[in-house]
Amino acid sequence: MWLEFLAVAGGAGLLTLSADRFVIGAAAVAYNLRVPPLIIGLTIVGLGTSSPEILVSAMAAWQGNTGLAVGNAIGSNIINIALVLGLTALITPLDVHSSIPRRELPVLVGIMLIAWLLLADGTLGRLDGILLLAGLVPMLAWMTHLGMKSRESRDAMDKEFGEQIRAGMTMPLALFWLVLGFLLLLISSRLLVWGAASIAQHLGISELVIGIVVVALGTSLPELAASLASAIKHEHDIAIGNVIGSNIFNLLAVLGLPGAIHPGAIDAHVLYRDFPVMLLITLALFAMAYGFRGPGRITRFGGAMLLTAYIAYQTLLYFSETGRL
Repeated sequence: MWLEFLAVAGGAGLLTLSADRFVIGAAAVAYNLRVPPLIIGLTIVGLGTSSPEILVSAMAAWQGNTGLAVGNAIGSNIINIALVLGLTALITPLDVHSSIPRRELPVLVGIMLIAWLLLADGTLGRLDGILLLAGLVPMLAWMTHLGMKSRESRDAMDKEFGEQIRAGMTMPLALFWLVLGFLLLLISSRLLVWGAASIAQHLGISELVIGIVVVALGTSLPELAASLASAIKHEHDIAIGNVIGSNIFNLLAVLGLPGAIHPGAIDAHVLYRDFPVMLLITLALFAMAYGFRGPGRITRFGGAMLLTAYIAYQTLLYFSETGRL
C-alpha cells in the first residue's frame, strides 16, 4: 500500500500548494477589478480556502465514494476549530475585535442545525444537496453586504485584509496562477481521493472514518497555514474569520455536492456521533469567540481544551471503528 500512502501524502501536499496559488490568483484578479479587500477576504478567499474540500468532495462523490465526501465535510469542520484554532491559540492567544466573526458565528450554528435536520432521515438526498448548494447564493450576498457595511464603519477586519491583500500582481500573472492553481487542485484531489479510498478498502476501514481522519486533515492544511500565518502577523480576526467562513462553505458546498452528485444513505454514525461532536465544538468556539461582555478571546487554555477535544474525538473514532465501543 506504499503507493496509496504516497498518493495521500503527495495529494495533500499538492492541495496545500495549489490552494495557496489559486487563492492568490483569485484575490489578485478581484483586486485588479477594484473589488474592496474586505469583500475579497470574506467571499473569494473564504471560498478559496475551502476549494480543496470542495474539489475532493466533488471528486469522491463522482466516483461513488459518498461516505468519504461526507466525512471530509464534517471532519474538516471539526479539524478547523479543534486542531487549527486550538493549535493557533496555544501558540498565541486570539482576540476578536471585529464584529464580522460575531455575526457569522450564529449563522454557522444555524446552518449546522439545518444540515443536521436535512440528514435526520438517514439519507443525503439530491434535494438535500441542492438546498445546501442553493444556500451559497444568499450567503455570498449577505457576506458582501456585511463587508460593505463593515468597510463604512472601519471594522478591524477591513484593516487586516487591506494589509494582507495588496496590489502588485498584473492581471495576466493573476489569471495564470488562478488557472494553474485550479488545474493542480483537480490533479491533487484525484490523487488524494484515490489513495484514501484504496487505503480504506485494504484496511477494512469505513470511507466515512477515512474521510474524517485522513482526507479532512489533508484538505484542512490550507486553513492551518493561513490561520498560523495570520496569528503570527497579529491578524487575529482573519485567523478566526477564515475558519468560520470556511466551515460555513463546508456545510453548504462540501456537504451539498455529494447529495447533488451521488445521493444515498449515510452512515448512522454521522447523525449520532460526528454531527453532535461538530456541533459541541462549534458551540465551544461560540462561547469563547463571541464576546458577550466585550471582545471575544481564545486563550491558551481554550486552545488546549480544543486540542484535547480533537484528541478525544480521534480516540472515540478509533474505539468505535475497532468495535470496542
